[in-house]
Amino acid sequence: MTRPIGYFVHHQGRGHAERCAAVVNALPESQPVTVFCAKPDIFPAFTRQVEVIALPSLFEPTGNEDINDTTNAPDTVHCAPLGWPGIRQAMAQLASWFASANPVLMISDVSAEVAQLARICSVPHVKVLQHGLRSDPGHQAAYDGAVGLLCPAAKALAQPDWPARHMAKTHFAGGLGVDVKRPDPARRAMLRDQLGIAPGQRMVVVMSGGGGTGFASAPFGIAARELPETAFVTIGRMARDWHATEPANLHHHGWVDNAADYLAAADMVVASTGNTTCHQILAAETPWLAVPEWRYFDEQVEKTAALHRAGAAHHLAHLPSSAGAWRAAIQRTFDTHDPALQRGLVDEDAAAQTARWLTGLTDQLLSETSKDTGDLHDVVHPIRA
Repeated sequence: MTRPIGYFVHHQGRGHAERCAAVVNALPESQPVTVFCAKPDIFPAFTRQVEVIALPSLFEPTGNEDINDTTNAPDTVHCAPLGWPGIRQAMAQLASWFASANPVLMISDVSAEVAQLARICSVPHVKVLQHGLRSDPGHQAAYDGAVGLLCPAAKALAQPDWPARHMAKTHFAGGLGVDVKRPDPARRAMLRDQLGIAPGQRMVVVMSGGGGTGFASAPFGIAARELPETAFVTIGRMARDWHATEPANLHHHGWVDNAADYLAAADMVVASTGNTTCHQILAAETPWLAVPEWRYFDEQVEKTAALHRAGAAHHLAHLPSSAGAWRAAIQRTFDTHDPALQRGLVDEDAAAQTARWLTGLTDQLLSETSKDTGDLHDVVHPIRA
């Protein structure tokens, strides 16, 4: 009987669940998979049989916490408060499954604690490698203990401070979990008409991601007033400002299911740098002003810098706060746009390539060689991609 793969999925934002579904759907039907997540309803459709197990959240209190925790957490963990029954239950469920299912591999997307638990329980793990300042002992232990690292970005977007020992065992997968097919130019006029954009009118789409509080709307009121001939259309979560006066060419569409259509119709996009957002914009080959939202470990700050270094986006640390700054930022975004470079950072075959990498990894872990060497890292080197 084929030993299963476990897959832990963080439930903040859409990117973790989307890339999990893409990878699992691309794995062979003969490979059993068990997915663990605190919100099993966030996944796109699985196209194959998958066991999904609901875990208690590792970071949301339930009101049943029973210890007045005033301690400092050690540097080796990120989220390990004392007295949380939910965390105990979640870790106990995982450890029990490790013992009963005897998995060949555990994928952590993302939790340093779950990755380290797998290692402690003698289960090989793959850790998803994200951008950010992650030189702390907790992240480094999860990365060092992994048999492989999975980075949902192109290799050209690697951070310069990522150590060689991690890069050597990292599989890069730009576009993983996102439909990155090239947009059909013939649909552009139709989409613009559907959105009420006049022929010849410039359209700037503002994408605000789902993993945080979203952009404030006031800066876009400034931009729209300065450029009254341009249509500014926001999608996603926007923090409306009571003091902002918004002109008629600023339109808030809220959550939409067809963000790719907005990008295909747009002349430019202003967006933060969550996983799904990044890959959708790169696939659309749209001029991009990238502005990071707050995330733990400066994830979006570092990803925005990586996109800027690669030439895929114009980067600002924060939204412009004056009319002149908006004009300069928009002009710079158009002047530095390189659509071919953007397209080169996503791969329509990312899920299939990742599935092949994982299959090769499990084959190596179960090979006769692994029994003879006694050193797992000697075994996995040949399949690093």
